[in-house]
Amino acid sequence: MILEISPQHPEPRKIRRAVDALIAGEVIAYPTDTVYGLGCDLTNKKAVDRLYQIKGMDRAQPLAFICPDLSEIARYAVVDNQVYRVLRRFLPGPYCFILEATREVPRLLQTKRKTIGIRVPHHAVATAIVKELGRPLISTTAQRAGFDVHVDPSEIDEDFKGLGLVIDSGAGGVVPTTVIDLTVSPPVIVREGAGAIEDFLEETPRSLRGVRVAMKQLDEDLRD
Repeated sequence: MILEISPQHPEPRKIRRAVDALIAGEVIAYPTDTVYGLGCDLTNKKAVDRLYQIKGMDRAQPLAFICPDLSEIARYAVVDNQVYRVLRRFLPGPYCFILEATREVPRLLQTKRKTIGIRVPHHAVATAIVKELGRPLISTTAQRAGFDVHVDPSEIDEDFKGLGLVIDSGAGGVVPTTVIDLTVSPPVIVREGAGAIEDFLEETPRSLRGVRVAMKQLDEDLRD
């Protein structure tokens, strides 16, 4: 089922329908500030299992926590002063930060390193959903491995069978979030995406910066 929701001014009754679907154990597709995501209620183990099944994803692949703001993060992740300064500067925004998990995080949602990914999207619909739900969403991108990102919500509805609801807030983006691991020093750029990485590169070893520059030049040469 596709439900249209205004991306700038989400209608409360429609947000409530999305939340009711999550509480009922459904997996939904929803917009973010980058690409569309697939999400479910983190407290519902069957819903998490369905999320993996619908995405066709290996259970070893981690999921991200979608939080409404910074105040919710400390319940699920270890946030010291240095990490907090980074989060406050870059969130909300197109980043997923890997942090140490707290005991509040269900074991099935932790990686072997006992870490989690934290997202605070800069998108009114995503924010409204998690605020109304009262706890984070567990999420992954609405994209098949090896295939392009779906921009049209109707394509998501067609591709991912078993979704309880697909929210249509217009065309989605094509570049996923930037993923940065803050559990190590200096931070490690796991995936370069929509979020700028220059500020983090300043703290990475020069050898790694050199590798990135060389790879970028190689990519440009191949395009010529």
